[in-house]
Amino acid sequence: MKTVFALVLVTFSAVFSASAQDSLYIRHMVDTLTAPYFWGRGYTNDGMRKAAEFISATFAQDGLLPLDGKSFTQNFTYPVNTFPGKMEVAVNGITLEPGKDFIVEPGSRGIKANGALKQQDSVHFVDPINRVIITLAQKLTADVAMQVQDYTAIILDGTRFKALPANFTANIENEFVKKFKAANICGYVKGTLVPDSFIYITAHYDHLGGLGSNVYFPGANDNASGTALLLSLARWYASHPQPYSIGFISFGGEEAGLLGSKYFTGHPLVPLNKIRFLLNLDLEGTGDEGITVVNATEFTNEFRWMQEINASQHYLAAVNARGKAANSDHYFFTEKGVPAFFFYTLGGIKAYHDVFDRAETLPLNNVNNLLQLIKAFNSRVMAGN
Repeated sequence: MKTVFALVLVTFSAVFSASAQDSLYIRHMVDTLTAPYFWGRGYTNDGMRKAAEFISATFAQDGLLPLDGKSFTQNFTYPVNTFPGKMEVAVNGITLEPGKDFIVEPGSRGIKANGALKQQDSVHFVDPINRVIITLAQKLTADVAMQVQDYTAIILDGTRFKALPANFTANIENEFVKKFKAANICGYVKGTLVPDSFIYITAHYDHLGGLGSNVYFPGANDNASGTALLLSLARWYASHPQPYSIGFISFGGEEAGLLGSKYFTGHPLVPLNKIRFLLNLDLEGTGDEGITVVNATEFTNEFRWMQEINASQHYLAAVNARGKAANSDHYFFTEKGVPAFFFYTLGGIKAYHDVFDRAETLPLNNVNNLLQLIKAFNSRVMAGN
């Protein structure tokens, strides 16, 4: 497996020289991480493990050091409900396509049955005998569950399926994994003057995985985009060491409830009080309308610095403020007293937690300016003013 990763990295180096634009590197990484081989970087077909090994190999190739001095990998486990096999649904005799016509709620049990449906209200239809609930929705938004319910819930895209559901046939296979093996990938570039002080750059690499054996969620914006930016920054800082050490953590388990960052902050590989600042990258593939910075109201001096840098260099259309929110991997760090921002891009495509979050439709048109803003901000943090 390591030979395969090495060949991927060597091939990329041969195609794109060291002076190639960051945007080409980031585009390549987004294309790679959303490929079928990684199967949505989730819970079937070894998708999350394959992505973790790829990121570890990339860290090693670029010259990063393991954060604990031993391994790039910090392992942990958690329970998760998965759908590795059959995913067949027909409603009113019409065979539906997984991901596009329907999804199942993540905590659903498997089922092989057919039955009649009773209308409960304008959007809910129930078969009480087989314990099946069918819901009409305006958008299919998938998720991850850590337990299995005693019913099966099927969500139809009401914009594609217009008739009222009267009957169904379903053959859905689930597998509950009590101890799913996940990992955080942790590396750093040693500082030249103050190596015991850190700036961290983080991004989760996991996504939703697959829905049955034939459909997966690519997760281009969420969060191949943030992972690709992190890898680009890791490569640059490895060639340009800074006064402070620069740490890089690519988290697993974010989609199941920020589990990787929660585990890391409970089992830190370096003391958390050594982190001067943390930048978390999630949903970084657009940016026509700028970015929103979570925790801007918590760390007002640093937010002012970011706005001043942007105003001076005109990197982005806007740098907007948002307060504290538990919406990505920065959260458990700030709960432990670590200053942190999470910023996400605005504008452009709206695909999210669905099969349409694909690399080919993700613009990535502001990634170079995002990288420059991050580098300039980190320099100002290290300077302390």
